[in-house]
Amino acid sequence: MSNGKKALRKLLKNKLAVLGMVVLLLLVIVAIFAPQVSGTDDPNAMDYTSTFVKPCAEHPFGTDDLGRDMWARVIYGAKYTIIVGIFTVAISMVLGTVLGLLSGYYGGTIDRVITAAMDAIWSLPTMILALAITAALGSGLRNCIIAIGICFTPAFARVVRSMVMTVREMEYVQSAKAIGLNDFEIIVRYVLPNVTPVIIVQASLNAAQAIISEASLSYLGLGIQPPDASWGYLLKTSQQYMGRAPWLSIIPGLMILLVVLALNFVGDGLRDALDVRLKAD
Repeated sequence: MSNGKKALRKLLKNKLAVLGMVVLLLLVIVAIFAPQVSGTDDPNAMDYTSTFVKPCAEHPFGTDDLGRDMWARVIYGAKYTIIVGIFTVAISMVLGTVLGLLSGYYGGTIDRVITAAMDAIWSLPTMILALAITAALGSGLRNCIIAIGICFTPAFARVVRSMVMTVREMEYVQSAKAIGLNDFEIIVRYVLPNVTPVIIVQASLNAAQAIISEASLSYLGLGIQPPDASWGYLLKTSQQYMGRAPWLSIIPGLMILLVVLALNFVGDGLRDALDVRLKAD
């Protein structure tokens, strides 16, 4: 049996990981079919005659201060959660993997320069750095994704570098050098495949952190801008109504918690199934 099949079987035996995958699959389906699931094409439609309606059959998640249906706004907010999770991880994974491969494989001056840059970014609190970047670039979904992607680049670079420094000393890598393969061929054919499991696990764990970061930025007014609403933005706008309409804050908060837990369950399951340890020097 191949290593891939063994890893898949081990992953599927992890009940929490399977539960996490089911939750994430449902989130994707909900985001894709948001109009059908929510029953409306306009989650921002206002009805001033139905403000602060408690959760009921007609409005499962109630309505807000402008009479907007919270069910629809939460469903449409799932789209932004998926976008942030995918694109922030894509940015940080590509940048971090390339930098980690170069740093770990070549060492020397290249390693010192890249490591110093990654340490400089890593030394700053994630939210402080993300706030600084979004303040410089401006608020909005695109700039929010760029900021978070940059903040998480060192996480990939450090673990990839650590793994590459071990892999480059393996006999098959030395043999590839001996037969005349160039560095690019060696990295692509022999080094990268051996660090891919670490990259996959790191991506699943960073996606959860990225969603929390986006929610925090949106809460502070630097993420998704109105009239669109991410779950973080819904938390921001509803905090002043906690006494009168607590469901406005509780529901998006629970959604963020659910998705983050699901991603962590999947990440832990992948780490066990692929038998990797995320370590960085």
